[in-house]
Amino acid sequence: MSCKTWMKMSQTDDYERLVGFFVENGLEFDGDEEVDTDIIRCYKVTAAEDKLAGGIVLAKREGRFIIDGIAVDSEYRKHKIGKIMLYKIIDVAREMGAKELYLVARAPEFFKKYDFVPVDADRAPNFFECKYCPQYRVTCHPEILKLTLE
Repeated sequence: MSCKTWMKMSQTDDYERLVGFFVENGLEFDGDEEVDTDIIRCYKVTAAEDKLAGGIVLAKREGRFIIDGIAVDSEYRKHKIGKIMLYKIIDVAREMGAKELYLVARAPEFFKKYDFVPVDADRAPNFFECKYCPQYRVTCHPEILKLTLE
């Protein structure tokens, strides 16, 4: 059976479910963000019985578009779900007039395949919580990335 016949991507308003999913899949969300975040759009990919296989959140901080979270459950990582969700969010951001799209990546090589480029932490917009975390650059080494949309 192909992935396309048994999985479904849909928009969701259940941000809290996605946050739980992100945490389960190794992303850090503390809920006490230093910078106000406006959630724009959330998508989930579900398998049988509404099991979350993937999720992604497009948001704005300080007027800039960001991917506020993206994860794929390890069971489904070979099905190109991350690529499909990423393309969807890029399309939505473009439709909304975004010129750039930022994210903090713990798996930067995935995003670099899709033309995201590193941004030096000292030159990045000051709206990512990572800088305030005591693990930043100690046990956690994410990269700030940017995609130019034109």
